[in-house]
Amino acid sequence: MKHTLLYYGNPLLRKKCQNVEEVTPQIRELALEMIAIMDAKRGVGLAASQVGELIRIFVIRPEVTLPNNEITLGKPEVFINPRLYDPSKEVVVMAEGCLSLPGLHVELGRPMEISVDALDFNGNPITLRATGFKARELMHENDHLNGVLFIDRLPVKVKKEIEPILRDIKQKHA
Repeated sequence: MKHTLLYYGNPLLRKKCQNVEEVTPQIRELALEMIAIMDAKRGVGLAASQVGELIRIFVIRPEVTLPNNEITLGKPEVFINPRLYDPSKEVVVMAEGCLSLPGLHVELGRPMEISVDALDFNGNPITLRATGFKARELMHENDHLNGVLFIDRLPVKVKKEIEPILRDIKQKHA
């Protein structure tokens, strides 16, 4: 693999990503590599900015509920040039983490539902309405494409509480 995961403190994580002009074999290769990195790090989502590419693409593995009610991860999904809109008024608070902030999980409220328009792995347009955990994944990864980390959405009091953890992440991965 030619890409590696970037960690908190890397300035590329704070950059806004540019649209993908064309879904080329190189873009599909990047998506496959991102899926491999996400899986190797045991994550459920990864944005291109997290591997140093400032383009609007992210990958996720949504949760799937099996017939026996066991929850597992589904097939990877690729979102190119996503546009999120129409968030629900209902907000769900849930622990959220990030591969670029290892070991940190903090309660964060996000809308229960969101709509997205994007291109898929092959450059075909997709539109969907996501609910629950998948909606959270989409919002989290889309934030990365705008240079926003989930910790930016935390109340000031919580940010202060996690400052030592953030310093440790920065030092460990500098």
